[in-house]
Amino acid sequence: MVPSRSLSSLLALLALAFISLSASASPHPRTASSPATLKLAVRINSYGIKNIAAADRARIQARQAGGSSSISAINNVMTYTADIGVGNPPTYYTVLVDTGSSNTWIGTNKAYEKTATSRDTGNTFSVGYGDGSSVSGEEYTDTVTLNADLVIDNQSIGVASQSSGMGSLEGLIGLGPADLTQGTVSNTYEVATVTDNLYKQRTISSEVLGVFFAPASSSDSSGELTFGGYDASKITGDVSYVPITTTSPASEYWGIDQSIRYGSMPILDETAGIVDTGTTLIYIASDAFHKYQSATGATLNENVGLLQISSAQYEKLSSLYFAIGGVTYELTPNAQIWPRSLNTAVGGDANSIYLVIADTGSPSGSGLDFTNGYCFLERFYSVFDTTNSRVGFATTQYTDATSN
Repeated sequence: MVPSRSLSSLLALLALAFISLSASASPHPRTASSPATLKLAVRINSYGIKNIAAADRARIQARQAGGSSSISAINNVMTYTADIGVGNPPTYYTVLVDTGSSNTWIGTNKAYEKTATSRDTGNTFSVGYGDGSSVSGEEYTDTVTLNADLVIDNQSIGVASQSSGMGSLEGLIGLGPADLTQGTVSNTYEVATVTDNLYKQRTISSEVLGVFFAPASSSDSSGELTFGGYDASKITGDVSYVPITTTSPASEYWGIDQSIRYGSMPILDETAGIVDTGTTLIYIASDAFHKYQSATGATLNENVGLLQISSAQYEKLSSLYFAIGGVTYELTPNAQIWPRSLNTAVGGDANSIYLVIADTGSPSGSGLDFTNGYCFLERFYSVFDTTNSRVGFATTQYTDATSN
């Protein structure tokens, strides 16, 4: 998700599509050298979403325009949430988990309960989203509890007093770069993120976030966040890293450089884009998208907003190859299709085949020519390394899965 970014019009699904955070408490305090993992579970919206691509595209175009610091992912078919505690004793709020924005705030749909650890800073916060949704209120510091091993003292949080377009969301935990908070809190240049403070308070030894998602169509559609490192048990090879790109505006987010080919045919020369858990699909620049559409023979389903292919075309589908930092990642034909078991969740036909590659709506050269969203990240483990300004990827047991 990204600030002002854009929260999409799919907010209705938030009440039904959410990920609950669970973690067993440890009887021993965690040392700074030991990463802490939070388990995720996903539930799928059952109402049906109209034109899934339009919401994501609005968020991407807001980022390209540089009009805001973050864009919300509240609009996605699969929305990742966590139950976090605020205060001491804590009150728990169901908040969106997002690597595309960095402010943490609560107070929509559930009132903030002040305790002895709550302190009003006297400052205000305001975050706007590209589709007109927004949230604003007072900025507090308070104790934030992610689980028994991840407790943060004096975390800066927004407490919403006004909001629009937030659906049933009770808050948001931003895990993106801290500079995305610039200009969002009065009298404050930049706000330390949750990950920043876990590191500064020596709860974790490195400012690293590992993200694992299993495909929503798999038998175990779970996931996890690991603070302070990554979970080696979830990967099947080494983590390969690439530096954050120097190209703006991608450099303001978790931006990287990559090229893409379809089979043996190049469709996108090396260029800058971003990796974002808050985007559902995989977006590529318009010129690359049209090459992909032509090569696959797909037609655009205007109602769903996705490319559609026949069973015969699926049988002939080639892999997509993402070249990132000298390593090539293969997105198999099955990984390129929307989970058929979820077709009706996006307003599609249960027996049709839709592709997860979509058009950014802008030609290459924008400085943000692709977004590797959830449909990429469910096939590859990702590591967001603030300490070393880099992003890493590794294969998992789901990289070659055929569950879609």
